[in-house]
Amino acid sequence: MTTPAEQKTPEIQHIRFEDIPVEHVNPLIDRQFVAGERSMLARLTLRAGCVVPTHSHENEQITYVLEGALRFILPNKELVVRAGEVLVIPSHTPHSAEALEDTIDLDIFCPPRADWINGTDAYLRK
Repeated sequence: MTTPAEQKTPEIQHIRFEDIPVEHVNPLIDRQFVAGERSMLARLTLRAGCVVPTHSHENEQITYVLEGALRFILPNKELVVRAGEVLVIPSHTPHSAEALEDTIDLDIFCPPRADWINGTDAYLRK
């Protein structure tokens, strides 16, 4: 058993988004993200017509659209989320999205998306 003095303290991060490299996930999606120990913040740029295929994940997702509009297909529901609006998607909820126009959004994930961090998010890379 570790004592409180032996436990590693999480590192404080102070990051400017403009200093985070832009990852070109596919021709229609660019992203940047920063992950802490228990949550993650991502900024995505989705070009008009971009479709994120149906998927689900253990992570709770909070999406805040800064510019543009995204159509989400959720179980028994279709929603358009526009600039200034927020969508909370519970863990394990199947969903897809389509950029109705050029869109920038911030996504918060809890816990962090391991598939994004390690590059195994093949559903986005097509």
